[in-house]
Amino acid sequence: MGNYQSPRPGLDRRRFVRRMTAGAAGLVLSNVGRSPARHLGSDPAPDFGSFANQGPEPLFGISLAQWSLHKALYDGELDHLDFPRVARREFGIDAIEFVNSFFKDKALDQGYLLTLKDRCETEGVRSLLIMCDGEGRLGDPNDSARTTAVENHYRWVEAARLLGCHSIRVNAASEGSWDEQRDLAADGLHRLAEFAAGYGIFVIVENHGGLSSNGRWLSSVIEAGDHPRLGTLPDFGNFRISESERYDNYRGVEQMMPYARAVSAKTNDFDPDGEEVNLDYEQLIRIVLDSGYRGWIGIEYEGVRLPEPEGIRRTKALLERVREKLTPEYS
Repeated sequence: MGNYQSPRPGLDRRRFVRRMTAGAAGLVLSNVGRSPARHLGSDPAPDFGSFANQGPEPLFGISLAQWSLHKALYDGELDHLDFPRVARREFGIDAIEFVNSFFKDKALDQGYLLTLKDRCETEGVRSLLIMCDGEGRLGDPNDSARTTAVENHYRWVEAARLLGCHSIRVNAASEGSWDEQRDLAADGLHRLAEFAAGYGIFVIVENHGGLSSNGRWLSSVIEAGDHPRLGTLPDFGNFRISESERYDNYRGVEQMMPYARAVSAKTNDFDPDGEEVNLDYEQLIRIVLDSGYRGWIGIEYEGVRLPEPEGIRRTKALLERVREKLTPEYS
């Protein structure tokens, strides 16, 4: 990983986790007896505690990000409503992560969402989060555009609540200087987290290009956003800041992990031994586990050489192999 220091000492990280836990508990208590505005359903808020740092047995759970099947979905070979069935029956995976692009016009369609929820329950599949794209820049320098972007995400918070998810994944796109972008993104994210708090939903930010792919910058945004419902989703592979600049994957994951509520296991290709050709997965999983995280790690295959189902299976096998190797050390 190189000779560098973690972004926060252990004491600071423990204080941050305590603040998140205490803040979340207070939010739950403050919402007893009142329903958030514009709520689509009447289900209770999901138990967020079981999804982050208190994850399922074994050492970490393996979920499936819908983007892993984006070609099949875009080509019409797979219907969005069938994703839970495919995850369970084709790949033996019982937790899934949705992408809003595949049901963009259904966010406020309660009947459709209840059908999707029923499909998940029938298959015994847990809905973890919705990855949200195309809703505007939460760090837009224009105040009106930034507010619109914040409000565009409200419907996905509501949908996530109805489906039983713990989070929506968002982006922190902005423009300007380092500090300007930090403050703008922090403002939009804080406002969205304020809304999401009423639904028991986390707002988690992925490293997804631009300064968001700089782990130090994104960590500073989360600190500046200063909300117990605000966190990160470290993606192992998304550390290209621009065409000419990349950030160190391992450093970036370590800097994001103190705030992580989910983790994305990006893969593109594999060598004959089943190892990812671009990333040291054992090193990455060690960083995840060293942070104290024991939640879900989501498969996100986006390679071109292997068909999507094969890429998913190889990613799952890789995660299982690393998990088995590290379990005696981390249990």
